[in-house]
Amino acid sequence: MIGDPLASTDADDHLLRKRMALPIFASDALSSVAYAPQELLMILMIGGLSFLAFSPWIAAAVVVLLIVVVLSYRQLIKAYPSGGGDYEVARTNLGEIPGVIVASALLVDYILTVAVSVASGVDNIISALPGLNPWRIELAVGFVILIVIVNLRGVREASRAFALPTYIFIGSVALMIVTGIIRMILGDAPVASSAAFSVQAESLSQAAVILLILRAFSSGCSALTGVEAVSNGVPAFRRPKVQNAQRTLVAMGAVAILLFSGLTVLALVSGVHYAENPCHLIGFDCTQPQPSLMAQVAAATFGMNSVPFFIIQAATACVLLLAANTAFNGFPLLGAVLARDGYAPKAMNTRGDRLVFSNGMILLGLAAIVVLIASEANLTTLIQLYIIGVFVSFSLGQIGMVRHWRRELQALNRLPADARQQHSGRFERREIISGLIINSLGAGLTAAVFIIVTITKFTHGAWLVFLAIPVLSILMIGVHRYYRDVEHEITYDDETHFGAAGDVAIVLVGRLQKPVAKAIDYALAARHDKTIALHVAVTKESADAVQKEWEDHRPPVPLVIVESPYRTYAQPVIAFIEKYREKHGPAVVTVYLPQYIVGHWWESFLHNRRARRIAQQLMLVHGVTITLVPWLLDSSEVIYGRRSRPLPGQERAGRPTTRTVRVARHGEGQSRN
Repeated sequence: MIGDPLASTDADDHLLRKRMALPIFASDALSSVAYAPQELLMILMIGGLSFLAFSPWIAAAVVVLLIVVVLSYRQLIKAYPSGGGDYEVARTNLGEIPGVIVASALLVDYILTVAVSVASGVDNIISALPGLNPWRIELAVGFVILIVIVNLRGVREASRAFALPTYIFIGSVALMIVTGIIRMILGDAPVASSAAFSVQAESLSQAAVILLILRAFSSGCSALTGVEAVSNGVPAFRRPKVQNAQRTLVAMGAVAILLFSGLTVLALVSGVHYAENPCHLIGFDCTQPQPSLMAQVAAATFGMNSVPFFIIQAATACVLLLAANTAFNGFPLLGAVLARDGYAPKAMNTRGDRLVFSNGMILLGLAAIVVLIASEANLTTLIQLYIIGVFVSFSLGQIGMVRHWRRELQALNRLPADARQQHSGRFERREIISGLIINSLGAGLTAAVFIIVTITKFTHGAWLVFLAIPVLSILMIGVHRYYRDVEHEITYDDETHFGAAGDVAIVLVGRLQKPVAKAIDYALAARHDKTIALHVAVTKESADAVQKEWEDHRPPVPLVIVESPYRTYAQPVIAFIEKYREKHGPAVVTVYLPQYIVGHWWESFLHNRRARRIAQQLMLVHGVTITLVPWLLDSSEVIYGRRSRPLPGQERAGRPTTRTVRVARHGEGQSRN
């Protein structure tokens, strides 16, 4: 399902070309045009149909903001191409706390990106196939699992799977916009199915009108989500990485602006009326699911149930689902950077068999499933939580870039005049000043939008995000301090000493069996100063049985039997070690524990429980190491394809090994060598 493991040397072969990087990193930003105009118009409809007159101006403000943010991130990619994005910028230029806040905000936003994208994709599927409405949550969870599996196969595999739907979406929506505009010019403007429905308008005060317009603007700003993903994914691009990432970012911004603007115009021309509560649409049967804005515009342009209609709905659903893929690239990369810096578990920085950060992908998938189940995959509920995190990272990232450019300018000004000339001072000064202007503008606008989004969405559920970000930040700082304390504890210093007074091996014996013989052979091969076989006697009968086996077979190590009046196993071993050290000095002790390797999950409940308990307690004793000696049972052949049949010492000595072959004869299982 996941694919064969890939060698680390194959990593460069799995880097992305620009045409493959666009669907991988831009699907989030491109897909937002499917729901950003819808959310914008839906909020304005609360005030009545007359409020739709504000929509062109609000859409224009969103477009201007998108242009500024794209230009700002183009500067960020060049200055910080390592893949840390806003987190690295904030941590480097603003300090640890702002950096951790940005990282927390981005992680929360990536989780919500998956949830919103999948919920929106399911929404569009249900618009075309209303009968699936009762299975909304199951569909959403299933799509998340599918996307996780595809991404676990590797970046190149995911780009191949996701490229075609993304380009079909761009082409089909662009064709719909062009067709609709041509029909409008020819006097045959498309008419949406909801154009005849009026709406129950709310009575609003002047202050409420302003807040409603600001709330519509903040909902429209969801079109900006995903812009930051390219800056976090620079390491995934082919060389030259910076130039390829910048070009992909610009292409993504241009396509998103054209599709967002065109779809908003078509929605207004065709008279789409989309309400937050479908029952507020007068004349609409609110027992039916409300068709999405994209579905209404496609039906008005090409006709309901036409081939182009279903192509657009299928492509929209696909690209919305694939928008979650942007998060599956950004979240693991950011998690790896955080793990490298000590703010996340080290396992987040470990690549899996397919050269991807699989632990981060699995964690993201599980978190998104929890959010989808909790919200019942309701897009309107999820959209209220959305974009808070991304504008936190936008604002702090841009402020960090302003400080970066100011430092660069100050460093340049401190150079002597002749050094400045050798440093291509005119070009670099111009570049620094332009970057400072662009990022200052970006910082101001994104900070203003963050305030607007906070004011308008806080009481609608965004407070959950403001709770999640500090909690996650505190956890990350706690992890960092823990790693720092451990590093201080284990750092090599001049007080570290080598050499011990002695070296003794203890082989724990339950009964004299082949696994114990193998453990004894390993202990002898290690050439310890002394090797002892130790049996913990819980009953007199067990002690007598082991003593008799030892006398009969005469293994080449002495047997020591210690009594356990309280029927414990680890404590008598620990007491024996302490007495041995009192008599012979502070020796290093190696305890050999035979352990069965099994092939079925249920066998683990039948073996090794005593060995695990003993090992856990011995690990707490200073100067004691534990060596687990594996013995593969026949059932392990199911997994490992081989059995532990060689007798102790045969493989090590290079002698031929015996192998048991099972044959069935007359319905009975027999064995022969």
